[in-house]
This record gives sequence, structure tokens and C-alpha cells, in this order.
Amino acid sequence: MSGAAGNANEPTATPVAVIGAGSFGTALAIQLARRGSRTRLWGRDAAEMAEADRIRHNPRYLADCEFPMTLVATGDLDAALRDAEDIVVATPSHALRATVEMLKPRLNAGQGLVVACKGFEPGSGKLSHEVVAEVLDASHPYAVLSGPTFANELGRGLPTAVIIASKNDDFARRVAHRLNGGGFRAYTGHDVIGVELGGAAKNVIAIAAGTSDGLGFGSNARSLLITRGLAEIRRLGDKMGAENETLMGLAGLGDLVLTCTDNQSRNRRMGLLLATGKSLAEANAEIQQVVEGVKAAPEVHRLAQRYGVAMPITEVACAVIEGRMTPREAFATLASRSVRAEAK
Repeated sequence: MSGAAGNANEPTATPVAVIGAGSFGTALAIQLARRGSRTRLWGRDAAEMAEADRIRHNPRYLADCEFPMTLVATGDLDAALRDAEDIVVATPSHALRATVEMLKPRLNAGQGLVVACKGFEPGSGKLSHEVVAEVLDASHPYAVLSGPTFANELGRGLPTAVIIASKNDDFARRVAHRLNGGGFRAYTGHDVIGVELGGAAKNVIAIAAGTSDGLGFGSNARSLLITRGLAEIRRLGDKMGAENETLMGLAGLGDLVLTCTDNQSRNRRMGLLLATGKSLAEANAEIQQVVEGVKAAPEVHRLAQRYGVAMPITEVACAVIEGRMTPREAFATLASRSVRAEAK
């Protein structure tokens, strides 16, 4: 890839397209452009994208993050994809299959796909790489991007790190070079399953942590939920073929701590609102953006049952989300569990 690791002030010869103009997609597009890639940000609403391009920021999601000169916002998908070497998909996870199916007839052989979704496919429980493999053939290199990343901080250029995992080492490095620099650190890896699982399952634990804080249970309880929640994710990851080192890294522990402890997290805010007695519909209406943990909870629970893995925090979080338990009943259930070794 020509110039991808070169001077951030000199645009690279090959463009990159970001599909999905929500907060995270916009932030990634800003970082790619900031590091020199000629970047096209695509969103479904052509009028909104035209206005964003005119005023040089995304007023709906990241109003205080200015677009670099090399970033173009567009509602024209064909124009966004034209000559793009790499394509970043940053839609909600439930829209991934439809998005990739929309891209399929427009892709050229060899165009790489980077998925920046953090969730499972609703109903099937499939991870992102499984969904993409069912839609596209192997001629398209695949990578997943994840890590502790609040979009507003990334868009503002504050220090941030991610991992880009791919079975194709050259592709992972290519994407990392596009992003790396200026306070942004891009690591590479090959454990696609671990990165995808960590990024998705931690959202469920964050809802539980938010609920605990909303009930006033304090810092001890929050720390307990983070630690034991990580143990649950690692147990499931072991059964699914993830590497323990991945789940102790940026896409696992790093993202879990971030999402459980800061109110920028929509998942944590969902827990806080549920703790006040609001219904799921009322909490969704207040947050006004997709809360991935709500959709992920039943999928993680089903995976736990399929693999025979004990995930009690996930189980009660799912029950609260589905209205089968109140938050206080959920924590009473956890508190009543019998003595066992920490390693189990």
C-alpha cells in the first residue's frame, strides 16, 4: 500500500471508505484522514452527509470533532467505494449482514474489509467474521478492529489504542499503519475470535456494572463485577477457541474496564437507568443510540448454554434486560451463590 505509513500530512495514494456515519465510524474516519488517508465517510441519509461535509463535522454524533481536509462525507455509496483499497464497516452489529450484502456486488477482488462492530448477530449468535464469511468469498482480506475506544475522545485526538486482528498479517499491518500515530496506537494480532468475543461480551457486564452503581452498591461491587465478569468471558473464550492473552488485553480487559467505569458508555448508562426503575423502552428512548449489550445479552447467554459455561453475571443481566428479574432480585441471586474456588 503506497505511503500508508508515511507522512501524516501527505495523503496516501489509495483511498479508504468508512461505512457507517455514527459516532464510532465518524471518529475512525477522522483518525484515518488525520493520519493522511484520503477518507470517504458514508451514511444512509444523503442530506445529513451533505450537510456534514459542508460544515466539516458530524452534528448528530460528534459535533465538536472537526473533519480533516482529506475527509469527505457522502451519501453516495458507489462514490465512497470507488478505488478504495480498504473498507471499514462501523455499523451496529445487527446491521452487519445487510451492510456486507449491500457491499458485495460493489466490491472488487482484493478489497479488504475491516469490521469495527462490537456485538453478535441477533438470533444466530454469530461473530462478525462468521457473518462476513457467509456473504463474501475469501478474495477479500478480513480484519476486526476493537479496543477501549470512546468515539468522542478518539475524534478529538486524545490518546487511544486498538487492536487489529486478522489471519492475514500483511493486511493487519496495512490497516494499523493507516491509523497509527499522533497519540493513536494500533496493535496487530491474529486472534479474531478473541477480539470479537471480548468486544461484544463486555457490553453485557457493563450493563450489570451500571445497574450496580445505580443501586448504590459502591466501588467494591463494581470491581467484583469487572473481575468476575472477565472470568466469565475468559471461560467462554476458552471453549470458543479464543486466546487468553487476547482477553487480558485491549479488546478484553481494557475495553471491559472502560465500558464499566465511565458514563460515556451507553451500556453502563443503560444499567444506571434500569436501576432507577425505567423500562428497557424508556431507557432506550433516553439514550437514543444503539446499546449493543441489550442485543448481545441473550446471544452470550445462549453461547454459555451451548458450551456448558457458567456465566451467572451474564445470566442475571439478561434476566433484567428481558424484564424477568428486577435489578435487586438479580443481585440477590448473585449474592446467594455458594462458596467455590476463585479459579472456577
